[in-house]
Amino acid sequence: MTANSKNSIMISAIRITIVFLLFCDFSFAQDTLNTITKPLHLEELTGFTQTFYYSQGQEERANSIAVFMDNAGTYFQKEIGFTPKTTLYILAPQDWKDFAAKPLQEVYGFPHNVDSGHLVIAAEDNDFWRSFLPPIEQLPSPIATEVIKAYGKPDGSFSMMPFFDLLALHEMGHSYTAQAGLKMHNYLMGELFVNIMLHAYIAEKQPELLSALEAFPNMVVGAGTAAYKYTSLKDFEELYPTLGMGPKNYGWYQSKLHSAAKDIYNSAGKEVLQKLWRALENHQEEMNVEAFISMLNKEVHPSVANVYLEWNKAE
Repeated sequence: MTANSKNSIMISAIRITIVFLLFCDFSFAQDTLNTITKPLHLEELTGFTQTFYYSQGQEERANSIAVFMDNAGTYFQKEIGFTPKTTLYILAPQDWKDFAAKPLQEVYGFPHNVDSGHLVIAAEDNDFWRSFLPPIEQLPSPIATEVIKAYGKPDGSFSMMPFFDLLALHEMGHSYTAQAGLKMHNYLMGELFVNIMLHAYIAEKQPELLSALEAFPNMVVGAGTAAYKYTSLKDFEELYPTLGMGPKNYGWYQSKLHSAAKDIYNSAGKEVLQKLWRALENHQEEMNVEAFISMLNKEVHPSVANVYLEWNKAE
């Protein structure tokens, strides 16, 4: 087997696996916590804006996550004037099934919204996270360099914890839009918006985490689109409700949206988040795609409109 063949096989595996991490919010919107909502066997972390519960022995980890989420919440309150009410569970493996959404009770490590107000996060590194990275020597040199910088540990091993922890903020973004009553107008905007939230906060307040946020999506998008049947926006809108494009294809869409959020921030600055929030808050009327793109161009920034206008030009 040639080196190129090995790379192709590995990249294909990455694309298939990535969906479990980047699966969209609709999967669990209807799956409310139906087990224990008052976690008698968990500890409560107090002194933060949101409610945090954690497994015994995980106070240090829970505090780290709570500080990160609270700092992000302070930033978003200043920028968009809204803070949702959420409960976050930072869980050890033995507690995961009690709180995770049904489809993910066997997938320890997947950060997800159970509903618009409850978020489940893993407290420990795990095999699920470790499975996302191939052997470094099988990656193209530029990508390998990014991965080492983002996920390398002093002992020479790797951990995807830095990336997964950031996705918890992506998931909380859905609580912002749902609880504030924003009208997203199309499925793509629902996912693009929370990626813009995530990227804007990291770039503005914790830029040292940008490599962790960007390296993994770069690995997927950089592999190209030849393996995918669906790459258009029309396909995304039609297939999103049922994941009809398939998990492999959906993972590519989400990775490209991460890249789009980065490009928007780099072009429009932090102000784009506030402008987009206000536009989606104010425009509750039905709009066709042409009117929606025109509104984004005039009221938000051309870079946001260009996600729609230029999506397939880059393919």
